[in-house]
Amino acid sequence: MKPLEHDRRYGELDQVMRAYLGRQGEDTAEQRSPALDAYLRHTWHTRPWAVAEAERQLREYGRNPPGRLRIDLDEFYAVPDVGIPQPAIGDWLLVLADHLKQSVENGEVPPPATPQTHWEWHARFPETGQLLGGWFSQDIVDEFPDHEAAVADYAATTDPQLVARLVGELHELLALPLDEGDYALAAAELGMEVDPPEPFSYGAWFRSVAATLTGG
Repeated sequence: MKPLEHDRRYGELDQVMRAYLGRQGEDTAEQRSPALDAYLRHTWHTRPWAVAEAERQLREYGRNPPGRLRIDLDEFYAVPDVGIPQPAIGDWLLVLADHLKQSVENGEVPPPATPQTHWEWHARFPETGQLLGGWFSQDIVDEFPDHEAAVADYAATTDPQLVARLVGELHELLALPLDEGDYALAAAELGMEVDPPEPFSYGAWFRSVAATLTGG
């Protein structure tokens, strides 16, 4: 399927499904799952118009699952494994669509909160994920002499606008009501596979990186 056709049919459905990465489809008619709450919380804040489009695409797919011809032609969206038997996927998608419809019609938006899922961490802090996952994997010991050199390489090879975005994300991250254990969790969720350099804690190192990138 060509990208334009895919996005017209399934683009926002795919965004909802990505919110379930590593999660179970626990939604019922009475209660949303943490994954759907995460999708709504972030999407209402960044792209509120997309919620209605997601509702439409989910409902269309749930009512008209791909038939044998579309499957043979590979012109369909493969719903990822969320722990729901295949015959029940359509009904589950309709439950999600109902929740999204209710959210739009009643203005029911999950309150601001610290990210609750892997998807939400990356959706909210995408450039931080680029830095931590790209420059601070276990391979750092083979590529850079220390953390400072890795940060310098990021700054030298990344567009200044994206560097500025990272600094803003780090300040937003530091403004969340997190303790040191939460900062360690955030770092892991965002792809960091090594400890911060001594004597820094995770929170102190995030502050240090932000200061370094702003020339502080």
